[in-house]
Amino acid sequence: MEKNVRIEPWVDEDRFLELQRRINAPEMMTHLGGPESDEQVVARHRRYAGIEGKGTGRMFGVALVPEGELVGGIGYWETEWRGETVYETGWSVLPGYQGRGIAVAAGEAAIARAAGEGRHRYLHACPSVGNPPSNGICRRLGFELLGEVDFEYPKGNPLRCNDWRLDLTAQPDWTAEEAS
Repeated sequence: MEKNVRIEPWVDEDRFLELQRRINAPEMMTHLGGPESDEQVVARHRRYAGIEGKGTGRMFGVALVPEGELVGGIGYWETEWRGETVYETGWSVLPGYQGRGIAVAAGEAAIARAAGEGRHRYLHACPSVGNPPSNGICRRLGFELLGEVDFEYPKGNPLRCNDWRLDLTAQPDWTAEEAS
């Protein structure tokens, strides 16, 4: 399993925009309604770069250590779920780097950051029921499967997902620096 991973705050730089364009490939967007236009990718990149300043979550690039090559993205953001504000999380790892534990290592780091903020008790992940690798990542990160739910993502695209929940107050007492 790959442990030489760190998460870097998503910033408005070309290397993060290029990563977002690589993540937008058809094989990466199969479970998310398909690729977006370049205009949509640029807008998403800017939202990712600006989320931390709003205080509603954080987005990160996933970098290999020591090279610093960006090979994926991960983050968490506030959402309303069943009457309460929670964090939702999502991740992407480029195809050539999948299956090496990179998403799990990045997930551990992102969970540590979210837990360390102390803002919300729960972190949810909602991968498509047809996406076994992402559901397996949820399981390995200690999320509890609550059941299947219907989503619309992107708007107008029905998606059947698993609702996974993690209690951030029950996480190990890691610091963000230890986890990334």
